[in-house]
This record gives sequence, C-alpha cells and structure tokens, in this order.
Amino acid sequence: MSSPEEQKLEPEKWIERYADKLYSYALARVSRQSVAEDLVQDTFLSALKAKDSFLFNASEKTWLIAILKRKIIDYYRKKSTQNELNIFDRDTKDDFMNHFFDTEGRSDGHWTKKALPESGSKNFETAIESKEFQNILQRCIGKLPVKWAAVFMLKNMDDMETEEICKELEISPSNYWVIMHRAKLQLRECMELNWLKQ
Repeated sequence: MSSPEEQKLEPEKWIERYADKLYSYALARVSRQSVAEDLVQDTFLSALKAKDSFLFNASEKTWLIAILKRKIIDYYRKKSTQNELNIFDRDTKDDFMNHFFDTEGRSDGHWTKKALPESGSKNFETAIESKEFQNILQRCIGKLPVKWAAVFMLKNMDDMETEEICKELEISPSNYWVIMHRAKLQLRECMELNWLKQ
C-alpha cells in the first residue's frame, strides 16, 4: 500500500468510477430519481470542497458514501419538518388504528378482516421477480410520510442505532417506536396489495 504522501484523490475520475454506485445507494434510500441525482451531485460538490482535508484513512468510495449518507440524513431531516402529520394527533391516530385494528369495545385490538396479514408468502423464482419486488418495495416506501420513510430506511438499510436516528431526526424514542410500528404496517399492506396478491 502506498504511503499517504504518494496517495491522491482523483476527482476527475469520480463520475466514471462512482456515480452509478452512489446513485443506486441514494435511490434505494430516497425512492425518487430526481432527489437521488441531486444528492449525488451535492456529494461530489461537497467532496471537491473537502478534498484537502481527506486523510486517506478510508478509500475514495467509502469517503464519498459517507458524505452521501450525511446528505441523505440532512434531506430527511429537512423534509420531515415540512408539512409532516402529527402522529400523535387524536383524529389521525384513531383513523390509522381503526384501519388496521378492531378496537371497538376491546382493549386488545384484533386485526380487522381487511387488514389481517396474509398467511402465505411468495417465493422468488427468478432474478426478474426479485427486481420487481425491490421496485414495488421502493414505491411502497415512497408512499410513506417522509419521516416514517426516514426512520424505516435509516434503521433497516443503514443499520443505524435507534438513539442515533432519534438524534439525527430530532424525535423522541417513543415517537420513534410509534413511527416504526406504523411504517411497517403501511408497508405490509402496500406490499400485500402490490406483490403478494398478484
């Protein structure tokens, strides 16, 4: 391995080497092509500005992904403060819970017939079906409120700790758990409608 003095960044090769990988990484987390493209462009611009501070304790690719990850978190934080539903609003909570659970006269809240989970599972037979599944999952995530999508993606795709997600998105732990629970319910319903029932 060459010494730090012999190493150098090659910004002129970043687009050729890393644009596709960074775009795929971003798209998997934000579910919108135009947003993913903007985040990758912002990542390259930020990296250019910070290139003199790069210490070569990671690869170029790892460094660029770290910058992109920060951009994605900033995007989610900014979007989640704009027109976000208050998940503790009584009317919103009641509508949501009544959609999934039969809460009338009960304290245990059984599933409604409409929201009862499917018992079977669909197996992937081909790579095309797996790709189709990923596309449907991305569309379903894209239908979630932004903060819900952020919590779900940061936990399940980036494997961030709960405490770190709460800090980054400025939410309480109890808020986190409510959001995660509701996001999973919404995703399950969307996936059943668009994948399992095909």
